[in-house]
Amino acid sequence: MNEPTDPARILEILVDADACPVKDEAYRVAARHGVRVFVFANAPIFVPRDPLIERIVVAAGPDVADDRIAERARPGSVVVTADIPLASRCVKAGAQVIAPDGRVLDDRTIGPALAMRDLMTDLRSAGMSTGGPKPFTPRDRSAFLSALDLALVRAKRAGFASG
Repeated sequence: MNEPTDPARILEILVDADACPVKDEAYRVAARHGVRVFVFANAPIFVPRDPLIERIVVAAGPDVADDRIAERARPGSVVVTADIPLASRCVKAGAQVIAPDGRVLDDRTIGPALAMRDLMTDLRSAGMSTGGPKPFTPRDRSAFLSALDLALVRAKRAGFASG
């Protein structure tokens, strides 16, 4: 069995921070579990002064932050993102993925999510009004908190250690 200090066995949270409405919730859950959080953004954003939280500012440009997150994602990573193509890449890398509304994106759910995203993109490009995303609600926030906590508990049971 791997030693808990093996970097590949350390649990971490990767946050796609641009327009993420649940950063503070991720910090709270991470603190409770003693897990490091890496916050990826295209511009400097505020993060609490905490040794468990690291801000990673990437160059501006399409998908630069996504690429960095996907490169880092692995088993033991819990990725927080609403970006479905990024979620797909992270699932393929073995990471757990949670959307800000608490939806778990995994091998079973990522295919339909990608198909729906592509359909909506096609409808919008054809000039149809799709109404946009539904408003973010307190229920979504609560679902996210539960999903993130459960993901960290599962990872710990699978032998990943807090960092």
